[in-house]
Amino acid sequence: MMFRPAALISIYDHGDTIAAVVRPLVAQGLPVLVVDDGSGPATRAKLGELARAEPSVRVAYLPVNGGKGAALIHGFEALEREGFTHAVALDADGQHATGDVPAFLAAARAQPTALVLGDPIFDSNAPKARLHGRMISRFWVRVETLSTSIADPLCGFRCYPLADTNAVLRSYRPRTRMDFDPEIAVRLAWHGAPMVNVRTRVHYPVGGISHFDMLRDNLRISWMHTRLFFGMLARLPRLLMSRARGRAEPAA
Repeated sequence: MMFRPAALISIYDHGDTIAAVVRPLVAQGLPVLVVDDGSGPATRAKLGELARAEPSVRVAYLPVNGGKGAALIHGFEALEREGFTHAVALDADGQHATGDVPAFLAAARAQPTALVLGDPIFDSNAPKARLHGRMISRFWVRVETLSTSIADPLCGFRCYPLADTNAVLRSYRPRTRMDFDPEIAVRLAWHGAPMVNVRTRVHYPVGGISHFDMLRDNLRISWMHTRLFFGMLARLPRLLMSRARGRAEPAA
């Protein structure tokens, strides 16, 4: 199978950090697509400067802010049309360790149909409320998939298999805010994509800009898990059969 990866970064008003995220990816030889999710003039100006300075960096501009999921969906579709097979998704705020990208690519190359998920090692600046929310989301994803194969459903550092990801996205109405990451992971698991977890450092910069709204986004994620739980019940016989086959395979 051909393996042709690119980096995909969604951005919303993180103009001060984007160059530090993109340049290490360029140095690794990765083409980079940045999807601007309706940022203000300052960030758009920074993106224009970056694209002019780095020929392997392209910027797509969305007219209004639709959420991280909307930007990623736009990027997935564009990259697959251009012949790329995988997208390494990173946040634009500098949280993710670009030096770990080769480990994600190696895992994707070894299992091309897998969703390669970041399994975060947090630094001391990680907000305690966010860590607590991750524990709750992890519990529900295990219920929804009848599996522990997804180590962290909220980490946005991932390598997506584009063909399967776009096929799954066409099969339902995706949410496009902070509920996007856990839902697409669960639905790819339901689709039969293997899950591979890669340990990676996650840094919360002091004074960094976060677009996570504690009330609204937690409500979105709670409603998303409610829908996925009932979706799991509808798929329960198939999920149980798949789980039984997986248990039987090692003994064969």
